[in-house]
Amino acid sequence: MDADTALALLDWQIDLGATEAIADAPVNRFELDPRPAKPTSSPSPQHAVDRGADPSAAARAARPQPVSAPGPDPVQAAREAARAAGDLDGLRAALLAYPHCDLKKGARNLVFADGAPDARVMIIGEAPGREEDARGLPFVGREGQLLDRMFAAIGMGRTEGAPLYITNVIPWRPPQSRDPKPEEIAMMLPFMQRHVELVAPDVVVLMGNISCQAGLGRRGIARLRGGWTTAYGRDALPMFPPAYLLSNPHAKRDAWQDLLALQARLATGNTP
Repeated sequence: MDADTALALLDWQIDLGATEAIADAPVNRFELDPRPAKPTSSPSPQHAVDRGADPSAAARAARPQPVSAPGPDPVQAAREAARAAGDLDGLRAALLAYPHCDLKKGARNLVFADGAPDARVMIIGEAPGREEDARGLPFVGREGQLLDRMFAAIGMGRTEGAPLYITNVIPWRPPQSRDPKPEEIAMMLPFMQRHVELVAPDVVVLMGNISCQAGLGRRGIARLRGGWTTAYGRDALPMFPPAYLLSNPHAKRDAWQDLLALQARLATGNTP
């Protein structure tokens, strides 16, 4: 067969739609190639130099890359700052100067404490809400009014009767009053421990899940409330927070029992 005849036959096959050459046996093009893939490797810096590549670029590729140093440990920084505070004013200043808690960037005020620093009872709440953030005081508004009425019923108050001292685990309001994150609680815990040491109360009242998580390492205020325990080296009594009681009035009976237990503890000096 001459070349002209072969070309004519090829054109005829193309006109019929045959655009690929076929073999004697069918080919399954969906099968994986059984041959192992050839390994690919980057040329070594020496080979790059041998082929005329930029020697400085090869040297940079071979040079060990620097590892960035880890940043400061927020918890360790909190321990050092809290330990250095010699009194409550110093602790407040240490919190104001503490740079690692981003909550302070969105809060209006530091909510440090209220009441008498020489009180026998120290109430530890969870975190400020909107009104607390605006006024810079813990437990104000409806929740604060209920708290005051609760403790007034056993002869205690911020300004009248047996004195109270009131603070929060978190001194800045979280965005949208969300629950504090574990890392936020962890970095505030050394400040809370030092706060209790400086006030030296007979009893701490842990109000709510966040307060129990910080002081006891446990949550579940419905199970914990009313049971005497130890937190920050002091006798501790978990209680429902006022916000929960406002939403669940049926729990006020439990809160009254806890208040009576606290009153008995203060009167006798012994945990029931």
